Amino acid sequence: MKQLITLLFLAFIIVACGGGEDAPSEAPLASANKVEAKEINVKKIWKVRCIACHGIDGTMGTNGAANLKLSDKDMDYRVNIIKNGSENGVMTAFGEILDEDEVKAMAQFTMDLRED
Repeated sequence: MKQLITLLFLAFIIVACGGGEDAPSEAPLASANKVEAKEINVKKIWKVRCIACHGIDGTMGTNGAANLKLSDKDMDYRVNIIKNGSENGVMTAFGEILDEDEVKAMAQFTMDLRED
């Protein structure tokens, strides 16, 4: 019985706190025609999603990951691979994890890693 009460108490705390996620801001826009640009932290996404296989600078190649400093793939290819993953399954699909703007920002980030 004591364990059940403890479990229910912990569940209540988690629900009451929102699971640790910040609630979205309800602040109104200054103008109905003005759209605020979403800030995308590509370095944070890189550290969380990409660094394990591509490394800090895109050259690690764990599990067959492409060396992004040497890659000659264009932007459209990179967006497709980030969004849908690779056909051989080496690259994980992130289209259901990242939104369209984040996918494009990450593709551009990988383009910027290239050596010219």
